[in-house]
Amino acid sequence: MAVYAYRAASDPSRSVEGTIAADSARAARELLRSRGLQVESLVSQDAATPAWRRRVWRRGRFSSQRTAMVRELSTLLAAGIPLLDAVDSITQQQTGAFQNGLLILRDRIAAGASLAEAMRDQPQAFDELTIHMVEVGENSGTLDAVLDQLANFSERYQQLKDRVTNALFYPVVVFVLSCGVAVFLMTVVVPMLLDNLLEADKPIPWPTKILKTASDFVRGHGLLLFGGAAITTIGLLAALRTDRGRRKWHALLLKLPLIGQLARKQELARLSLVTATLLKSGIVLVQALEIAARSLKNVILRDAANAAREAIQTGREIGPALESTGEFPPTVVQIFTVGQQSGKLEEMLERLADNYDRQASTMAMRLATLLEPVLIVGLAMLVGFILFATVLPILEAGNVL
Repeated sequence: MAVYAYRAASDPSRSVEGTIAADSARAARELLRSRGLQVESLVSQDAATPAWRRRVWRRGRFSSQRTAMVRELSTLLAAGIPLLDAVDSITQQQTGAFQNGLLILRDRIAAGASLAEAMRDQPQAFDELTIHMVEVGENSGTLDAVLDQLANFSERYQQLKDRVTNALFYPVVVFVLSCGVAVFLMTVVVPMLLDNLLEADKPIPWPTKILKTASDFVRGHGLLLFGGAAITTIGLLAALRTDRGRRKWHALLLKLPLIGQLARKQELARLSLVTATLLKSGIVLVQALEIAARSLKNVILRDAANAAREAIQTGREIGPALESTGEFPPTVVQIFTVGQQSGKLEEMLERLADNYDRQASTMAMRLATLLEPVLIVGLAMLVGFILFATVLPILEAGNVL
């Protein structure tokens, strides 16, 4: 479905402008005529929009805008505003690719579709969690409350990711800068310093020889090194796109010290939070686990969650089903078991998600604390060696004199 900008006449003396979503230009014209409008011009906005902007909506980005949209829609519905008017009001406040997606949503609702059906037509923008919760809200007549709950979940989910990302941001920046400084020193600074020192036909110290050899190699084979690194990176990314490569990488990731624990805790926090949110909206446990499993990034844990769900469907208790996979800690197994028995599974899963969220944040900060001094010391050692290897011939020449 595409978005078209139109100018049409509602009567001989008055023209109106706007946008409309339709499968084709012909369908857009017919839809406008059915509204009593005579089309004067019709232009596809996709044709005038850069490809990178169109792909942004299709790739499911704009998470913060989407969360704000869900929150505002909940507020408008709670105030008694009809769904179509509420969506139209929100659409007019947006711009670019995000507005185009909302226009398609609005026009599908105007054509008689429910909000869940309209969202289902755009799987690249709305995940299964959102669609199922909206569907439950529409069927139960509590759409405003469900949307508010969905917005709360989205905010917590984003906070969970941001804490870990922010904790590791500085070490990554230091590493990138260190690589840049190393390349600059070896290709620009070192040759300038050593060329004058080595003009004299005298023996040079071994540290200076090592530095000179390394500098010449980087300068002479820089393109080869860069090309090799680029090819290796592309090859690894291509391998990660295959099911086999992704499984091997995710299995290795979970076994790494610190990083593996961090990845597992993040995924378990996500699984607990998604499951709790779905259960609170009225979705049954088996279906909630199915949707929650699909939200996991790690395929090993995703397969384990699906295996547990299938075992539950065959009549097995949830605790033994999770334990049999070998991927879930005893704490998770006990929470699911006790929570189901006590009828407070949603509440206990939310607490479990908070607990794993805090643990993941603490672990990320600890990892960042360990990496920062290592990277800084490594950079200092590199610069120190370069200075030492450069100054050493001067000192030896002075001693000779």
